[in-house]
Amino acid sequence: MAERNLCKVALSVTTLDRSLARAMEPRAATPDRRLAALRLLSEAGVPTTVMVAPIIPALNESEIERILDAAAAAGAREAGYVLLRLPLEVRDVFKEFLEREYPDRAKHVMSVIRSMRGGKDYDATWGTRMKGDGPYAWQIGRRFEIACRRLGLNASRRSLRTDLFKPPVDDSGQLQLL
Repeated sequence: MAERNLCKVALSVTTLDRSLARAMEPRAATPDRRLAALRLLSEAGVPTTVMVAPIIPALNESEIERILDAAAAAGAREAGYVLLRLPLEVRDVFKEFLEREYPDRAKHVMSVIRSMRGGKDYDATWGTRMKGDGPYAWQIGRRFEIACRRLGLNASRRSLRTDLFKPPVDDSGQLQLL
């Protein structure tokens, strides 16, 4: 599929710190395993993208550049990021996690999140919900862009072919509507 430009793979790397990774995502693959997967896929000719996601201010944001460095070294050629989103029940689960694991930083983390969400824990507004708004969000975005430029990430975006798609043939005898 990769040879025919029909696929690419994006993996999120939230942190390179194993203890933070274990606390945030206890049943997910370790950072080393995620980077190894990027490397294996890249070596096999599959285009890879790293997602630095979610970026949590005052918790893992200091790792943006290191994550991008490691992913580029593993063969990733594209990158993206998403600021932490806290819709519905996720907000309460995240706040409980912060209070339990990082009680000394919990108020600060939430304060910075609110500064990027118009004073709220979450803002679902299209166009800002993934990147946030305000000076702190702007700074994160510029750091990400500068690191990507330095590493040659996103120098070109690979578009996948769609012209080879053929709808499956329905053998049930049902007539096509369109």
